Amino acid sequence: MKRFHISLSVADFAASLADYSKRLGVAPCVISDGRYALWCTDILNFSISCKPGQTPGTVRHIGFEDDKEVTFREEKDVNGFIWEYFSFSAQRQEINEKFPGAKTVD
Repeated sequence: MKRFHISLSVADFAASLADYSKRLGVAPCVISDGRYALWCTDILNFSISCKPGQTPGTVRHIGFEDDKEVTFREEKDVNGFIWEYFSFSAQRQEINEKFPGAKTVD
């Protein structure tokens, strides 16, 4: 399976959590302490982050979740956007490293 990934920086985590859950029609599958959430649909791997030092309302990075990826990797395109490529398990490992205590939601 291959899903497009986009990660946004948000100002109000709670309001964003409610808004994007409604827009995507599903609850997030991972949440971490009011700082990070991840939704996975059939075609989209979508996350939000609310951390000090991030500019709210910006794209943090884009990329693809792809079962064929062996490890997590990233590169910049000609415009300076960060593209991430990862498998489901590699993304979970990165989440655990960057957001200790993240909870998977069933």
